[in-house]
Amino acid sequence: MLEDTKSRTLSEVSERTDEQIVELAVEVFTMLADATRVRIVLALQDGELSVNTLAELVGKSPTAVSQHLAKLRLARIVATRHEANRVYYRLANEHARRLVADAIDQAEHSVDDHPGHHRRTINGGG
Repeated sequence: MLEDTKSRTLSEVSERTDEQIVELAVEVFTMLADATRVRIVLALQDGELSVNTLAELVGKSPTAVSQHLAKLRLARIVATRHEANRVYYRLANEHARRLVADAIDQAEHSVDDHPGHHRRTINGGG
């Protein structure tokens, strides 16, 4: 498990990356290139939630959220658990959370010379 979360250098990634993996990586970015899907990933970073709860958190209808979740599930970004007639969604692994967190951090650099994530690190936070 620890190996899965270890950061790799670009040269280590390049040595093991073939064309198919690069294309699949592009599909992951394409899947996350939607504000509602990013909000869903952010909402799921603390654990599993139902469609109705997610809809409330992201400010969209349950139908719209279900459609986004179906795409995220097909892309293996989210996974499901069924309990009676309810479906609960969770992030399939830590990578989607990290991708979105890094994208948010990068976006902060566009609007602030001293973004919040740097201030949190300096002050002993996350």
